[in-house]
Amino acid sequence: MKTVFSPLHAGHSGQVELVAGAIVPGFEKPSRAEIIKARVEAVKLGPIIEPQSHDLAAAKRVHDAAYIDFLPTVWPEWEAAGHGGSAMAFTWPTRGLRGDVEPKAIEARIGYYSFDAGATFVKGTWDAIKSSFDVALTAARLVKEGQNAAFALCRPPGHHAGAAFMGGYCFINNAAVAAQWFRDQGAARVAILDVDYHHGNGTQEIFYSRPDVQVLNLHGDPRTEYPFFLGHADEKGAGAGEGFNHNYPMPFGTGFEAWSRSLDDACGKVVAYAPDVLVVSLGVDTFEKDPISHFKLVSEDYPKIGRRIAKIGLPTLFVMEGGYAVEEIGINAVGVLTGFEGA
Repeated sequence: MKTVFSPLHAGHSGQVELVAGAIVPGFEKPSRAEIIKARVEAVKLGPIIEPQSHDLAAAKRVHDAAYIDFLPTVWPEWEAAGHGGSAMAFTWPTRGLRGDVEPKAIEARIGYYSFDAGATFVKGTWDAIKSSFDVALTAARLVKEGQNAAFALCRPPGHHAGAAFMGGYCFINNAAVAAQWFRDQGAARVAILDVDYHHGNGTQEIFYSRPDVQVLNLHGDPRTEYPFFLGHADEKGAGAGEGFNHNYPMPFGTGFEAWSRSLDDACGKVVAYAPDVLVVSLGVDTFEKDPISHFKLVSEDYPKIGRRIAKIGLPTLFVMEGGYAVEEIGINAVGVLTGFEGA
């Protein structure tokens, strides 16, 4: 299996985020991708290649054009306003406020295009965002050209980014961009299976009214877990998309036995949908030692996940999402891939 990786991800480094009333160093840091890359090399998964550059028109197929155009301007405008540190919003257009008029001040524009203070910017953030997008599409092309599977080692991740908002460390929704690219290349149907601990709210929002992209999420119960405001089991899709969105919220402390039953059901739904290609949003923050998550999977479980996904029998694109237990992230993420390859 080929891995696509860009060293430009490292420019998104040293950013901070707001967590439980404190400004703290970002949990989403460069070492995550570097440890996964080292594990890919250690197990000889396959060649590691750098991405080709792609036009942002592909991102605008699933994101609002104004939002995509905004992202490269954030840091220059932040600096021009005399600010340093991390560019971060501190006000959002919530219920009772107007969200139909884009403000001019950069501090407010960040809030206009975000839903939390987790997607913050430093000088190298845009280059990292663009490279992550390029990684996803380069890996998607490998699958389109006949590879059984490919691994997009994306950083920053993407599944919390919606059509016109960022959040949860995510800016461009790499999995959604890839799914739409497959559709534009002729795939009749695409399935996105998100196994990250946190609900892929952005992916759900983007495809919620569409029947041509099935979205399945296994995640922490939004009544008690981020992102809180999406991911309930009764969210089935809307309009033409009704019946094509599937959520599997699970409580704190869920271990592999219960989690894998949800995976089995989701995989069965993928088979019944009969897509031409599968996109896996690969988060490994389901791990028992993850610092910001509450499931209890262990490292030995991740190859089992890969083997179960392989049984679906589809060309598969793996897109890296979350996972913050840095010492084990390489073992766990690559464990899914080696399980898939060995099935």
